[in-house]
Parts: sequence; structure tokens; C-alpha cells
Amino acid sequence: MNSKWRKDILTTTNQKLSIFALGGVNEIGKNMYVIQAEDDIVVIDCGAKFPDETLLGIDLIIQDISFLQENKDKLRALIVTHGHEDHIGGIPYFLKQLNVPIYATNLTLGLIEIKLKEHGLLRQTKLFMIDSESELTFGSIRTTFFKTSHSIPDCLGIAFHTSQGTIVHTGDFKFDWTPVDEHGPDIHKMAALGENGVLLLLSESTNAERPGSTPSERLVGDHIEEAFRHAPRKVFISTFASNVHRVQQIVNAAIKTNRKLALLGRSMVNVVSVAMERGYLEVPDGMLIEASEVNSMDPEKVVVLCTGSQGEPMAALSRLSSSNFRQVEVLPEDTVILAASPIPGNERSVSRIIDNLFLLGARVIYGSGSVTGLHVSGHACQEELKLMLTLMKPKYFIPIHGEYRMLHQHRILAESVGVQTENIFIVNNGDVVDIVNSEATQTRSVDAGNVFVDGFGIGDVGEIILRDRKLLSEDGMLVIVTTVSKSQGKIISGPDTISRGFMYGPESGELINEVNQLVRTTIDKMKDNSRNQRVLKQNIKKSVEKHLYSRTKRKPMILPIMIEV
Repeated sequence: MNSKWRKDILTTTNQKLSIFALGGVNEIGKNMYVIQAEDDIVVIDCGAKFPDETLLGIDLIIQDISFLQENKDKLRALIVTHGHEDHIGGIPYFLKQLNVPIYATNLTLGLIEIKLKEHGLLRQTKLFMIDSESELTFGSIRTTFFKTSHSIPDCLGIAFHTSQGTIVHTGDFKFDWTPVDEHGPDIHKMAALGENGVLLLLSESTNAERPGSTPSERLVGDHIEEAFRHAPRKVFISTFASNVHRVQQIVNAAIKTNRKLALLGRSMVNVVSVAMERGYLEVPDGMLIEASEVNSMDPEKVVVLCTGSQGEPMAALSRLSSSNFRQVEVLPEDTVILAASPIPGNERSVSRIIDNLFLLGARVIYGSGSVTGLHVSGHACQEELKLMLTLMKPKYFIPIHGEYRMLHQHRILAESVGVQTENIFIVNNGDVVDIVNSEATQTRSVDAGNVFVDGFGIGDVGEIILRDRKLLSEDGMLVIVTTVSKSQGKIISGPDTISRGFMYGPESGELINEVNQLVRTTIDKMKDNSRNQRVLKQNIKKSVEKHLYSRTKRKPMILPIMIEV
């Protein structure tokens, strides 16, 4: 028996451990990290990323999970650190391809359930509730958890105990010593992990460029209350729907200033409903009113809490700023508060909304949280990142959850607290860090990249389609329809040229006539090759493109259509 036990230990000790990201490295969004111990794979988070203006028509960006599909027999679990969109937004699309048990905390499960209901996946999905005291075993991987602070309740860091050593994933965090819900970070557990030995740490890097420490969320409450007291009419306040602590402070300020609260925006209504149902948000009976009641009440007795702090075009705040919300309107001397800082890339959209609100005569409070006091980040700044590194004392370190400059700065912080330079890996999505005999190397990669969601289509929109959409959006298109004789190759009718987004019809007559004559000439020259429609269309396209560019310096998309009769 002892002999068999020793043999098992030797076999397990030689087991290779692999760590890599399929999303969330060198980018903000669509987080997904993978821990593999030979035949056991555990996935951490499954987020989504919203497209920028260059990805025309795309609704969402998710991960390429082809590696996980190829190894689905080894996949044991999806563990979710917290309920933000960049950590749960991709779950429905993931489950449509890989039905894996999901482990998450109470609030996080509530937010996941909303998504699964929308996609018709709730009944067939196995959901398991965990907390900081949970201990799970997935094959050869034992998993424990510790509480962290962030801008949403119920956040966890994860420790994976393996034969090679302990791997720690921090999740998103900051060290908030005076949290709104009085559930602070579990620093004792973090320190205990470090004392027992952490082989590798994966730690978020969002605020790695910012010196100092992130202020406590509790500081925002007093500033919200003060803003409410000085508001002469209605108050509109926009923040992230998932920031339940911020929502609680808005509720508290409304109570103290004798105002009722209306909710605008589907995500705000959903999150508040889940948070109240699961005990994370306390709202007195009679406090909430319907949007339809706002205009009939005394304006100094109303607060409207809405989505849209990031300038999303269809969110409530954007529609309010353009007077496009049916039941509620922003009137002169109303106060509008943006209790969030723009995520990089959203500045232009947010500025446009602010301009529109000023045009409506509103009093707008906006700007960085350090100036207004109405927002603090949920992510750790440099001193907190160094504290996490000091507590964990890792041999190896992988900075995650950030763009390259943030990862680079986090590496410098790690070096400053004693992590050896050669033991820090700045990787790309798909780069694998392998650990054998407790020694880490990075020599290989797996498939990783972006998958685009467009309506009901997942992954069916690629670079070629996006290039065509970009071309159409820039220079428009010409459709040239010609009917030709199948036997003789002669033109029977047409060509008829239709312009869309290229030139306005009444002004394009002369140029269209030139295009039609050019098409006739091209077809006449190719009578002998008229049966080869592909070659004929290519020649028409080339000749028309050349002519249009010489006349207009534009390159519209040319679509020749040949009808044979």
C-alpha cells in the first residue's frame, strides 16, 4: 500500500502544468484564463468585449475557444471571479459549444442566470454557488478562494493547489479597507498563501500606471448626498449598473434628501432586481417609482438612476440627451451626474452626450473622480499591486488584464519588490507558460483570437466581410446589372448602374453614362470569352474602378451582375 502511494506521488509530481490566456492579455475585456494539469482543465472567467467603431455591425467580441473544444473531454469547470460583463458576457456563447459546470458566488450567479434565461440555456446549465470558504477538487487540481474588494460585491481570488505548486489568480481587485458592505479583502488568507509558497501569480494590471492607492468607495457617498442637496430640480445620475455599492449609496442619498428613485435602462433594472433579491442591496418599500411617474412628481423629489455612463448610443443617458426617451425628459436646471470615468476609447461618445445635455439647459457634473469626488476606480493602483505581490511572494509572475503598457509597468513593480526579471512573463493571448518540476518556461502557443458576434451569427463574420463593410461605409457601391445572350454573348438589355453611397442620383447622370458605355465596350471586346462570367466580371470591375478613380479619386465597391438569357 505504501509502495503504491509513493508511486502515485512520483507520477503526479512529474505532471506538467500549463497556464495561458484565451483573452484578457494585452487588452481590456473578454477575460478567459486556463489552468491545465495534464488531463484536467479549469477555465477562469468568460467575458465579452464591446467593439469599437472600426468593427462595423459587430455586436460583441468573444474568445476563440477552439483549443478547449479540441480538449473538451479534459474540461472540468468554469470558475467566475465576479459579475462584470468582461468576465461573464461570453458565457452564453461558450455554453452553446461546451456545456460545462459553472462555479460562482451568489450575486455573480444571479447575473449569469439573467443571461442564460435570455439565451434559453438556464435549464440545461449546471450552476454551483461558492464563497471564500469553498474548497473544490477537479481531478488533480484542488481549488481554494479568498475575498477581494472591487466595484461589485462578491469578488473572489482563486488559489489552485497542484503537484507543481500553488497558482494564484487575483481576479479584479483593490484594497478597500472601509468598504460600503463592510466585507473587506481577506488579507490574512492572502498572506497565508504567500507564507506557504506561491509558485506563480497572475495579477490584474488595469491601474498599473497610476501611483498611490485607489480611494475607498465609501468616500463617494458623501459627495453624492451633497450633490443631491444642491440640486434645484430633478437629478439624473448615471453609473455602471453592476456597481451595487454605488447604487446603494445613491439609494441612501435619495433617502436622506427625501427623493424617490426611478430606474432607467434594462441592465440597471436587472442588476438592481437581482441585488435586492439576493440581499446585496437595501431599498425601502415605496422608494422605487416607475419611469412614467417621474414627470408627474415635484422635480425636487425625484432621482433618476440610469445606464449610459460610457456613451453607449442606445443606453438611457444617450437617449435622454437627445430627447429620445418616451417617458422622461431632461429639462433646464435639472442636474445630470456622470458617476463614472470614461473607459479609454469612449471619451468622444461621452463628450457628445455631455454637450447635448448642456444644450438642453441641464447642470452637468462630470470629469475625473479625483475632481468631482463622484467616482473611484475598482482597480488597484501601484502601491496596492506591490502589496499583493509582497503578500504572495511568487517565484513566477504573469501580469494580466491590461494593455501592453500596463503589463510592462506591472513588471517593473514586480521587479521592485524582488521578483526576478527572468521569472516574469509578459505574454500574448494563446502563449502557454509550462511548468515542469516547478520550473516555468514559455516556448509554445495555442490558437487564440477574436470571434465576432453579429446578430445570431457567431464567428461567421471575418476580416473579408469587415473589409467590405468598411469599404461600403467609406466610398459606397455601384451595382451594374447587364442582361446578355447566353449563346452569342451580346448585350440584350442594360447595363443599368445603381449608385448607393457613392454619388447622389440626379448629379451622377454623366458619370453613370460613362460607366455604362465602358461596360458595353468591355463586353464587346470579350465576346469570345463571354461564357467565362468570372473573367468577364473581373474585367468590368477593373475597367470601371480605374475610370471612377481617375474621375473622382474614390474607390467604391463595384458589383457587376450578369444575367444570361
